[in-house]
Amino acid sequence: MKTDTKSSVTNRLNRIEGQVRGIARMVEEDRYCIDIVTQIAAVRAALKRVEEAVLRDHVGHCVAHAIRSGDADEQARKIDELMAVFARTER
Repeated sequence: MKTDTKSSVTNRLNRIEGQVRGIARMVEEDRYCIDIVTQIAAVRAALKRVEEAVLRDHVGHCVAHAIRSGDADEQARKIDELMAVFARTER
C-alpha cells in the first residue's frame, strides 16, 4: 500500500473506531433508536470509503504491476482476486 494511502486509511479507521465506541455508549445510555441507526449508517458509509481507497490503491499498484509484468498467470490471479472481492461485497 502506498504510504499516503496507508496514512489516510489508518486515520479514517481511527475515526471510525471512535464512532463505534460512541455508538456503544449511545446504546448503554438508552439513546433514541433512530439516532443510533443514523450513527451506524455513518460508520457503514465511512467503512465503504475506506474499502474504496484500499481497492483503488490495490488496482493502481498491485493490479497495474501484474498488467505491466506481462505474466498472464499473475494477471489472471489479480482478476480472480478482484472478482472474488466484488462477489463478497454489497454493491
